[in-house]
Amino acid sequence: MEPLTVALPKGRLLESSAALFRRLGYGCPVDNGSRRLLVDEPEANLSYLLIRSSDVPVYVEYGAADLGIVGQDVLRESGRDVYEPLQLDFGHCRLVLAGAPQQRGRDFRLVSSIRVATKYPRLARAHFLQQGISAEIIHLMGSVELAPCVGLADLLVDVVQTGRTLRENGLVELEEIMSCQATVIVNRVAHRLRLKEIQSLLEAMHVGSVLSAPSVPSAPSADS
Repeated sequence: MEPLTVALPKGRLLESSAALFRRLGYGCPVDNGSRRLLVDEPEANLSYLLIRSSDVPVYVEYGAADLGIVGQDVLRESGRDVYEPLQLDFGHCRLVLAGAPQQRGRDFRLVSSIRVATKYPRLARAHFLQQGISAEIIHLMGSVELAPCVGLADLLVDVVQTGRTLRENGLVELEEIMSCQATVIVNRVAHRLRLKEIQSLLEAMHVGSVLSAPSVPSAPSADS
């Protein structure tokens, strides 16, 4: 039988994801420093794809991977049609609106137009539309905190864990848009055709994700 293919995200979620599989008794011989993109574990009938987190929903939706682990921020931004059966107890963060301290308490609905820098244009646009706020969304791939400091944007939308990067750049959190954590996604066709195998793995991952384990430091990622 063909191995189940699992897409794992490089960057901040990889070590916690690999640790989860190891707690379940798998070898999962992957790490952030490796250049290998496809790693087989024949004795477990698993293959691991090591890809950018933003690509995980794409690989899973199109069936190149049967299932994958990805942050909910990345998943919601992607808009991909995948099954999302299980949330994992790691990778906790928040998608927030932030800006300079003087922006606190400002009613942005009364502003004719504001510029917002973000790595999450889909989520940012939806948030401002829901609030009835006219906003120009500026899509950046990184260093979002720099945008308000140099006048490129008035505000930013980005993921934070501790808020340290915001504080170090003289910015403050204005509003939480959504809370996020790691989640398991499954290809819809694979879920039907290989239900027993996938369900068994999901049940084990559910148990393994809540087991107490040493904390794993998060590695920086360009698309986390």
